[in-house]
Amino acid sequence: TGRRPGFSRIRDLIAYGFDPYARRQMQTSILTQDQIRRIHETSLAVLERVGVVMPHEEMLRRFADSGASVDFPNQRVRIPPDLVMRCLDQAGKRFTIYGRDLSKKAEFGVGKRNYNSIAGEAHWVDELRGPRRFASLDDVATAARFCDALDHINIPGAMSDPHEIPASYRCVEVMATMLRNTTKPIHFWFHDRASAKYLIEIMIALRGSEARAAEYPVCYPFLEPISPLRFPFDGIDLLFETARLNLPVPIGPMAQMGLSAPATVAGTLAQENAEILAGVCITQLIRPGMPVCYGGICHAFDMRTTQLIFSGPEQAIFGVAMTQMGKSYGLPVYINVGLTDSKVADAQAGLEAGITLAMGAAAGADIFGHMGISGVDQASSLNILTLQHEIISYVESTMREIDFSDDALGLNVIESVGPGGSFIDTDHTAEHFRKELWFPQLLDRQYYQAWLDAGATSMQDRCRAHKEE
Repeated sequence: TGRRPGFSRIRDLIAYGFDPYARRQMQTSILTQDQIRRIHETSLAVLERVGVVMPHEEMLRRFADSGASVDFPNQRVRIPPDLVMRCLDQAGKRFTIYGRDLSKKAEFGVGKRNYNSIAGEAHWVDELRGPRRFASLDDVATAARFCDALDHINIPGAMSDPHEIPASYRCVEVMATMLRNTTKPIHFWFHDRASAKYLIEIMIALRGSEARAAEYPVCYPFLEPISPLRFPFDGIDLLFETARLNLPVPIGPMAQMGLSAPATVAGTLAQENAEILAGVCITQLIRPGMPVCYGGICHAFDMRTTQLIFSGPEQAIFGVAMTQMGKSYGLPVYINVGLTDSKVADAQAGLEAGITLAMGAAAGADIFGHMGISGVDQASSLNILTLQHEIISYVESTMREIDFSDDALGLNVIESVGPGGSFIDTDHTAEHFRKELWFPQLLDRQYYQAWLDAGATSMQDRCRAHKEE
């Protein structure tokens, strides 16, 4: 029906199961229903007993008017469970963003999988093992055109945070450049409320009217709480502007296990969940019904290198567990999987991106984020994105619907060929193999001598050649 679950329905989902779209597609789970309940209850206790810091006067007043306990001098809000549940109940749980071409779209909350490239990095790597340089506006144009040509990237990201443009209007230039270079919906970093006003005007100009700009949003702002338990002023403030078009809001804290969150998987899940729920409350107190996406993008922290871990086994666990948490609330879910700690398109990158992405997809997440990063936010790399696109294609093939019709089961052709025969020359094979087989663009399946004769290329070689093509 498209209706949002009611208050009692939300409680039922948490206690007994997942939303119908997740139930239909979920193949992988980690948390039991009791563990989901315990994480949820711990998160509510964190919000009520510890609270969150919000350096925004208007937001503090709205929380106070809604029944929260607000310490105005210290900008601290303690949120009661009933307010959290009311906000969860009224939050929009399905939405779609559209490209300049309205047929190019990304749908959330309806059992679809979406893939985006990184919204912006400070550095850019042109070649594998090459030096980094500051990213530029030309790189934004390149990234947009590049992703426009990649079938499985349906939300191109800017991939560049242009160094030469002042931050005050950088996002305006980025948005305009992306709209000129891709027909798909776009993703980039919003900056503040003042620049968001110009972004809204661009969206209205793109669609021809404010009503159509609201009906066919081309992008969304990303609200990123600062773990542990804080929110940025600009991240909150700009939502008052984007609420004019009711733009959807992914809420994604990047809590790091052992650094900005407890040094346990369970504790990190509970804190991350609390921060997301606080973000949901912010959106609903600005505009009831504002669509949200549950961004469960927590990570582990490497005590040896003192760096965030993009794609260890903990990330596979976080991806599945946070998908289960978000779906228990009936929300679309965004997770950080398909990434790599490697700086090049090598075996490590393939292992890390492939395993985490496959588990996240099987768990039923709606979007898999920030493809095209070299290492842990070290730079943007089209070579890495090329490898990840091949991995996405592979994973998508594993998630396909299997045909179990009489023709597909093949009793007649098995009977016709009989014991000791071959199926290679049958009409049945000719009619079916193209849709039953996945054909890679980059993976090597050649005979050994054919591989030698073709130059004995590595995956890195093929990624570089395909990127240039």
